[in-house]
Amino acid sequence: MKLEVRYYDVDTSEPTVLLHDDDCIEIGVKENDRVSIAGTRVAVALVSRSDTLVEKGCIMMPLNLMEKCAVDEGDTVNVHYSQKPDSVRSIRRKMDGEKLDRDEIYSIVTDILENKLSKIEISAWLTSLHINGMDIDEIADFTKAMAETGDIIKFDREPVFDFHSLGGIPGNKITPIVVSIVAAEGIMIPKLSSRAISSACGTSDFVETFCDVVIDADRLRSISEDVGGVFAWGGAMNLAPVDDMVIKIEHPLGINPRAQMLASIMSKKVAVGATHLLVDVPTGSGTKVPTIEVARAYARDLMDLGEKLGMHVECAITYADQPVGSAVGPILEARECISILEGADHPASVIEKACDCAGIILEMAGIPNGAVRARECLESGRAYKKFMEIVVAQGGREDLKSSDLVPGKFSQDIVSVKAGYIHAIHNKDIVAIAKAAGAPNDKGAGLLIHRKKGQRVEAGEPLFTIYADNEAKLKRAIETARKYAPMDIEGMLIKRVSSTTLRK
Repeated sequence: MKLEVRYYDVDTSEPTVLLHDDDCIEIGVKENDRVSIAGTRVAVALVSRSDTLVEKGCIMMPLNLMEKCAVDEGDTVNVHYSQKPDSVRSIRRKMDGEKLDRDEIYSIVTDILENKLSKIEISAWLTSLHINGMDIDEIADFTKAMAETGDIIKFDREPVFDFHSLGGIPGNKITPIVVSIVAAEGIMIPKLSSRAISSACGTSDFVETFCDVVIDADRLRSISEDVGGVFAWGGAMNLAPVDDMVIKIEHPLGINPRAQMLASIMSKKVAVGATHLLVDVPTGSGTKVPTIEVARAYARDLMDLGEKLGMHVECAITYADQPVGSAVGPILEARECISILEGADHPASVIEKACDCAGIILEMAGIPNGAVRARECLESGRAYKKFMEIVVAQGGREDLKSSDLVPGKFSQDIVSVKAGYIHAIHNKDIVAIAKAAGAPNDKGAGLLIHRKKGQRVEAGEPLFTIYADNEAKLKRAIETARKYAPMDIEGMLIKRVSSTTLRK
């Protein structure tokens, strides 16, 4: 059926057109069916219907779809019914708990990339993975498919080392320290990091406060080979692009299927050409990995998957019952990270975790006593020197100092209402407060924690300080802190027992 193109200013995340009800009847399509649109080029789009917003004989198209079809307003296009892609049948098979072969998985990934699947169909795919999962062969095929639908970076030398954290713990600012130590020891580690999805601060969110994280693949390759390491944002490159598309859909669903998580991690590592990988698995209450048993299961899956992909993978199961270090939020985390590289001996938890993780990578590269070597590299200043080389290569200042980084000008101490010992710190509540203050979008927003688990606090002493870039968000964060009370404070006395209470 021939229809006249009309432009409408709607920004849709999937190709969608608006058709008159009578034209839909003639073409034989319903709401959310697909139509093929033939202009100078052909594109497929989902149908929305109306008998008032669009005239009969017209098709309303957003600008990105008009460009895809290479048509202008007023042009005529041929529109006809388009069947669902075969990958929908494969999604239904996974919903029924069946195993998919390589071609089926590649077809699903390709159709997601080419916008042939609707959000509803992708949601069904993610839900099926959440409920039924995948075996290790399926996950390996899924990983390869996601990597191969994007760019693959090829380095002129090997081995290529990488580091990744499963996340879920606030204040986990160790990546630039780990990369700087490893690169200072002559090992190439082109580290791609993410921005926060549900957390208060991702690595790229705080690194961009002192250098450029948006670099292309050629620059990544050049800096890695010349300097030894980078701290780049993976989203700036066309690496495993389907992963980024899927994340936008899984986030509002509130699910993170194990198969999708594993394929997401490993596809980026395949794309960057990693031959050796260390995965940090933070484990503790309120994190993605609540118990040691679950952590060991993730470690087994990651190492098995690495073997399938020809990559040597090791895992570090790390303590995560409370935030790492004292700072949560972009500028605060950047300042704490850089101060350690400059020579500060606090917070010890950040230093210990960074050196332990860097030490494992050094041992994977054949350097003995890795953790000791890593700490020597940090304390000698060699890691700081390498860090500054990377910062300058990524457009940062040559005279960068941690003291240059100043958090939000609006702040408030949250004090203890009683004396006692910090019994627990709730990670999710800390994140909620930091986000209420504006993190990670507001770079100066976040928390500085003054007391950690096991430490004593007196009534009226500050537990943490909230920082914000504006007064309204500071007030919101204070209200959130009062609502959640993220720290449990208890005295040494649990309960008094006497003959009177025993009789009761």
